[in-house]
Amino acid sequence: MVSLNLSSVLLALGLTSVQATQFWHNTGTKAGWNTFTHENKGTVDEVTDQVYKGPTALRMTQIHDSSYGGRYHSEAVRYDVYRKGDTGFYGFAFRLQDGWQFSPAQEFNLAQFIADFTSLGCKETYMPSTMVWIEGDQLQARVKHGDVCPTTSQKITPFKNLKTVTAGVWHRVVIQASWKSDSTGFFKLWYDGEKVVESYNIPTTVGDGRYFQFRVGLYANGWYDHGYQGSQGTRQVWYDQIAAGSAFKDADPDGWVATTGGLRFQNTYDDL
Repeated sequence: MVSLNLSSVLLALGLTSVQATQFWHNTGTKAGWNTFTHENKGTVDEVTDQVYKGPTALRMTQIHDSSYGGRYHSEAVRYDVYRKGDTGFYGFAFRLQDGWQFSPAQEFNLAQFIADFTSLGCKETYMPSTMVWIEGDQLQARVKHGDVCPTTSQKITPFKNLKTVTAGVWHRVVIQASWKSDSTGFFKLWYDGEKVVESYNIPTTVGDGRYFQFRVGLYANGWYDHGYQGSQGTRQVWYDQIAAGSAFKDADPDGWVATTGGLRFQNTYDDL
């Protein structure tokens, strides 16, 4: 077997590798986040029972409560991750609980970019732009553009039924976005290393230029939007290897590892 070093291959081809910069990362711990959302009976816990890499992961839990009329967020929150004009990669690994009930099909959000627009006096205070979720067993995503207020000016571009998601195993999501409010943006999404969205010349964020947060975690939005269905009132999702950066390997959960000597990266052909 011939072993090829990517750097040597690049030099032979007269190319140079991208100089990546990881903006931030989290190895499945509660340290390093700005805040957490855990509404009603929801929890965010640092655990060792299921991990993707390293000793810990984050476990997000939500429990349906028929006497409760609010939303069901259990998320880890990182402030100031992108604003209009930025370009970056964003990634995480997630695992649905064993025996996750996919039918009847309901929506459960896995990650979102969201900002506080309370100052605009609009009907919607916190507004998400890009979201990644499952509906039944199908992976879904979207981007949003237009004006925040009035809410009727918000326009959504959906990416539907991208892949079938399985329970009880770890999966990887990586997003690359050029955040533009006009038709010069682009949006890409990889699921378990396979590119399932590649859309160019589209608006990918709203016109307002304030910073958006990045949240990973379980948001049982289907329970709030459409009512509780099925018989699985406790839902859990684990998260690990969450990161953002300027190159694919910065955000890919398989592309980096935290060691006692610092971060170590694995070159990939997506970085060419």
